[in-house]
Amino acid sequence: MAWIGLGVVALGAATALVLAAFSKNLVFFFTPSQVAAHEAPVGRTFRIGGMVVPGSVKREGVAVRFVVTDTAKTIPVVYRGPLPDLFREGKGVVAQGQLGPDGVFTAREVLAKHDENYMPPEAKHAIDRAAVERTQKTLQTR
Repeated sequence: MAWIGLGVVALGAATALVLAAFSKNLVFFFTPSQVAAHEAPVGRTFRIGGMVVPGSVKREGVAVRFVVTDTAKTIPVVYRGPLPDLFREGKGVVAQGQLGPDGVFTAREVLAKHDENYMPPEAKHAIDRAAVERTQKTLQTR
């Protein structure tokens, strides 16, 4: 009976450690609209995705500032380091980092789309949803 009890305790401890490690490494994806609606955690790592607003890329030494949009809301992003070769204004991007209390997203990693037809599914869905919401608001105001 003691061996069974010890096995159950060991299994429980192993499960707790795995779940704790999993929750620390779990990174959620949010759209600019969700970030603007305060659905994203402040001070925790997450991903933001959308399109880089044309004309928003500003280089300041090794720092790069740009704005990401889902066509409904925009979020300013700052990143220190080399950008991917495929990073362009008006193209899809996913950035991983943290949202500061000032509303600026500080990215530790920036990923650009792979080809002309690719966009992360979450970003594509967010842009499509924002377009539908804009259309509904336009129809309601008429």
